[in-house]
Order: sequence, then C-alpha cells, then structure tokens
Amino acid sequence: MKKIFIIAEIGNLHNGSIELAKCFIKKVALCGADAIKFQTHIFDAESLPDAPNPPYFKTESRKDYFGRTAFNFSQWRKIKKYAEEKYGIEFMSSVFSIEAVDLLERIGVKRHKIPSGEVTNIPLLEKIAKTKKPVLLSSGMSTWRELDRAIEVLKINGCRNITILQCTSMYPCPLEKVGLNILEDLKKRYCLPVGLSDHTLGFSASIGAVILGARVIEKHFTLSRKMCGSDAKHSLEPNEFKKFVQEIRDIEKIISVKLDKDKLSKELKNMKIIFEKSIVARKYIPKGTKITFDMLAFKKPGDGIRADRYREILGRKTKVDIPKNIQILWKMLE
Repeated sequence: MKKIFIIAEIGNLHNGSIELAKCFIKKVALCGADAIKFQTHIFDAESLPDAPNPPYFKTESRKDYFGRTAFNFSQWRKIKKYAEEKYGIEFMSSVFSIEAVDLLERIGVKRHKIPSGEVTNIPLLEKIAKTKKPVLLSSGMSTWRELDRAIEVLKINGCRNITILQCTSMYPCPLEKVGLNILEDLKKRYCLPVGLSDHTLGFSASIGAVILGARVIEKHFTLSRKMCGSDAKHSLEPNEFKKFVQEIRDIEKIISVKLDKDKLSKELKNMKIIFEKSIVARKYIPKGTKITFDMLAFKKPGDGIRADRYREILGRKTKVDIPKNIQILWKMLE
C-alpha cells in the first residue's frame, strides 16, 4: 500500500518572514510530514478592495494582512528550495488566483492545491488543469453539483491525477461536522483517490479517515497556538503534530497487513498453552469409574486434553486412579 501523504498546513503563520518560514519547515520535517503547505495570496488578483472580511479577520483588513505576509517570486523560490533540498519535504501552496498559479509554476511546484473557496472558480481550474500536474481539490463548502462540474473541468482540460479532500470549512470543525461518511460517497461517485483536510482539534477524524481509505491527510500546524494568525488557535503544535504523524503511520501499518486468523493462531501456540484450559479431575476418581461431567474441572494450562473436547471422555472408564487436580490424559481412559 502506498504511504499516506501527510501535509502540514501552515498557511500564512510565517507572517511574511522568510526566517520564520524556514523555522516552520524545519519543525515540520522533524515531525515526519511529507509536505508543508503555504498559501499564495496576491490580493489585487483575487479580491476587490472592499470585499468583506471573514469573522476571524478583526484586527486588520485582508488587504493589509495579505500585503504584509506575501512573498515575492524570489522569496518563494528560496523557501521551496529550503524545504525540498535541505529537509526533503515537498513544498506546496494553495492558489487563489490565476496569477498565483503562474508564480508557483515559475518556481516549479510538483502539484497544485485548490482550496475550498475556489471550487467554482472555473477559469482557475482550467488554468491549473492545463499544467497537467497532480491536483488536490478541497471540498469544504461545495455542493455535489459544484464538485461534479469542478472534476469535469479538470479532466476535460487535461488533469489526470486528482485527489478529492473531504473538508468542512469550519475552524475549528466540530466532530459532528467532519463527514467521514462522504469519503465513501466521493470514491463511488468519482472513482478517484480521496483524503481529508482535517480542521478538528484532535487526531480521531484523520485516523478514521485513513481507516476508511483516505490517501492524503492535511492538518494545520503551528509553532505555538499563541502565535498571531487566524489559523494558529486551531492548529497542532510540534510535539502534537509529531504524535499525530506517528499515529497515522501506526494505523497505516495496521491496516496494510492482511492476517490469516489460523496462521496467527499457530504463531500464538505458546500463549494458547498458557491461557487455555485442560480437563482435570475435580475430585479423586477411582480406577474403573465411568466419567461423568460432575467429575471434571477445566483449568490452566492448556497442554492436556482441551476443554472443548470434554464430551469425548464422558462415559469412558478410567484405567487408573486419578487424583484430584490432575490432568486427565487419553492414556488414563479405556
């Protein structure tokens, strides 16, 4: 089974600092993630100046925020090189405009991430599809009809590698809104790989998604939940994210190995002897006595006549005296 692809989403928590971005990259790599994902915002290309803020933008306008945290081409290239060449993790970034696609193409990204709010942005989807690169498509606020159209547009325009991420655009996402049942619906409807963009505060949603067949897991990462930035408060800190990755790897290993119950039982032969029960004399049984159930007890270890064969000895006569608490053996019976 191909390894689960784990993405650490840091968004714009770097606050426009290359050194802070590098610190994120190092920490993400040490946690064992496969990729680190940023967001490429070019405000004038994606938003009108007076577009309303989401509820979590309260201290400054989005224009000011994206202007303050944006990197230019040269800076993005340095960040990508640092992630992939120094730490061996893939650089990724969500795109919010055609111009952002052009920028990321210039620095040579391996795949494109389409965030939930861009599913109906058909010109953007057409642009991304024509790069012929793998696509991760988040579905956090989409209807089935919108997803149908998005998948159709991507395919028609040449995209042959699409993974759909179940996602609910709530931050943090309540457990009852995760929608893991939709993973199976996505697989059946599109016959494409699926994953989860997990906005919950814990591990359970992602673990459940892997069990249900998710091949990609995305999870928010922060150096500290006290950091400035709207995503910090619902992100995992490094020690938590490291544990998160290990839990994913553990469940991945568990479900990838198909065991045969009978073969496994043979491997546990010694344990069976220790824990299973043998037939013993409940009381002293004289020679020549016909065995009845009330003469029998069933006790560890299981290296004698097993308890499941007790009916085979009922009614048989003893060849010898059998003291109390002694295993009854076949040789003792006629």
